[in-house]
Amino acid sequence: MSRRARTDVPPDTFDDGEGPEDFSDAAPLDESPEIDFDFEPGAVTAGTEVIRRFWTTLPASPGVYRMFDHKGDVLYVGKAKSLKARVGSYARGQAHSNRIARMISQTAAMEFVTTATETEALLLEANLIKQLKPRFNVLMRDDKSFPYILVTADSEAPQIIKHRGARRRKGHYYGPFASVWAVNRTVNALQRAFLLRTCTDSYYENRTRPCLLYQIKRCSGPCTGEIPLDEYRALAESANAFLAGKSNAVKDRMRAEMEAASADLEFERAARFRDRISALSAIQGTQGVNTQGVEEADVFALDEQAGQFCIEVFFFRNFQNWGNRAYFPKADRSMSPDEVLGSFIGQFYDDKPAPRTVLTSHAIEDAELVAAALSSRTEHRVEIHQPQRGERKNLVDYARRNAKEALARRLADTASQGKLLAALGQAFGLERAPRRIEVYDNSHISGTNAVGGMIVAGPTGFMKAHYRTFNIKSEELTPGDDYGMMREVLQRRFRRLVKEAPRTAIEAAVAALEGGPPEPVPEPQAESDAFPAWPDLVLIDGGKGQLDAARAALEAVGVAGLPLVGVAKGRDRDAGRETFFLPGRPPFKLPPRDPTLYFVQRLRDEAHRFAIGTHRAKRKREMVRNPLDEIAGIGPTRKRALLHHFGTVKAIQRAALEDLAKTPGVNAATARAVYDFFHAGA
Repeated sequence: MSRRARTDVPPDTFDDGEGPEDFSDAAPLDESPEIDFDFEPGAVTAGTEVIRRFWTTLPASPGVYRMFDHKGDVLYVGKAKSLKARVGSYARGQAHSNRIARMISQTAAMEFVTTATETEALLLEANLIKQLKPRFNVLMRDDKSFPYILVTADSEAPQIIKHRGARRRKGHYYGPFASVWAVNRTVNALQRAFLLRTCTDSYYENRTRPCLLYQIKRCSGPCTGEIPLDEYRALAESANAFLAGKSNAVKDRMRAEMEAASADLEFERAARFRDRISALSAIQGTQGVNTQGVEEADVFALDEQAGQFCIEVFFFRNFQNWGNRAYFPKADRSMSPDEVLGSFIGQFYDDKPAPRTVLTSHAIEDAELVAAALSSRTEHRVEIHQPQRGERKNLVDYARRNAKEALARRLADTASQGKLLAALGQAFGLERAPRRIEVYDNSHISGTNAVGGMIVAGPTGFMKAHYRTFNIKSEELTPGDDYGMMREVLQRRFRRLVKEAPRTAIEAAVAALEGGPPEPVPEPQAESDAFPAWPDLVLIDGGKGQLDAARAALEAVGVAGLPLVGVAKGRDRDAGRETFFLPGRPPFKLPPRDPTLYFVQRLRDEAHRFAIGTHRAKRKREMVRNPLDEIAGIGPTRKRALLHHFGTVKAIQRAALEDLAKTPGVNAATARAVYDFFHAGA
């Protein structure tokens, strides 16, 4: 793979030492391209000339191209079988769509990466789109990893657990599942059916008697030898067979063993097999839609309404439906459904393996190329089909119906959310409905493990990707000083915001004083789909004191004119009796049944939930902190070796230096460090 760096110097001045390249076989460009849409001729012509200069030295090889605006932001990422032909199409006298014409008019520079094959270009394009999020591409908004079930194979007693992320651990992975709830339900049922352990290796290795799960018949107790290891591994193999699609064979074998136990008058053993068969039936019976002829497939169905798109994805594995998820990609409304779906599928499988079959509701462009790209990243051949009849067509229709209903619900929720935002702006005297609302709350217990939380709401509801937590760091604060904590949180939040996205020349100067280079003042922009970085309204959980602290914090970082509202809880902390504090206005309340009041309560409760949850997580980490974590040079391996050798931290603390040095995997220097840590005051 070779790379051509972006530069402001026209590409025709480059010299790679091999002499000028011959482009005589390339199609000529028209001298005066025409645009059929209403744009400023100067802007479109300037963009065309930029593209023309880069085109002159492009090779006719596969690759990926990027378009940049005058600020250096990426406008578009595309792939091409021939960079020469593809980039040239932007500067020819063709009738471009409105979206393409706008993109050309804003292009100030380009960058190229040549690849060996078009398949490689397709994979690189998907990576860059997810990383750079260009304005004119289809953007997959929700790229959270899917949960899987993992049956480990790196220990003497295999473990069954929920797994997310990279597949670094040795074992068998089954999925994806559409939700954590589906994974937890399936793991619970598999525990009852196969009695596999879910505990960690360290817990397993240090047991001296069976745990509660053994008592309630959810584990066979391999940790203390309640079951021979060879029999336990046979249970793990049966679980793998069931998850791999051989469910009927596993159930038939259990049924035969149940009947044999009953014939031998071993009724308790027969009852155990009966319960395990019942658990397996529960897994199969609770699937929403199962299939008879589709063993492994992902189904993608797209629906479009009011210029918005919804893609519903169903996962079928082992002839079972393992759940579904709705996505709402960001795409220009001028794009066709097949364009949106094709781009989405490329990004969807950027970080996850594809199944053997992918079913789509629309015929996507370059389906064979996309299938080849997906096949190159997996150990099997991937096929992409748009079924026309039969069971596969029914599955696609089912997914499309769900996509239509999900998009209708989203549009209804968005309309309702818009009305609430407009009413909120009117209640607090804003000039227009807020597009971004930030709500702040603090949580602590007598000043310990203090954290601040910020939640964000917008036209589509809670924007959880924008949530932030703040660990209270100031040592000058009095424990429990809520006002001081609020000042610290807001100062840190808006000091960084002024640096990264200054709104005015004054704020740019403040950013420069803080040590960073002066940021350019952004030009005023028209309303767009981009979610703003600056809030239109800030809600503070608290009364006049908290509001004054918030005002002082914003003034300290040079932020002025930002609407602030303090939300004080009512008498006896009853919901519906909240009092609102605004600078320059007397306190007031909203009518008890006002929908705007309920909306504010939802915002405040979400901020409270988020702050409390973060505080509890921090407190839990503090409670389970191991003293060995504080010793320099003691990593997980040596910590495990010490605990395995001595059993407890107290035993390590009492151990002599000579005993510490005899621990397998611990050298003399480490033993001395551990001994000195526990005997520093001796």
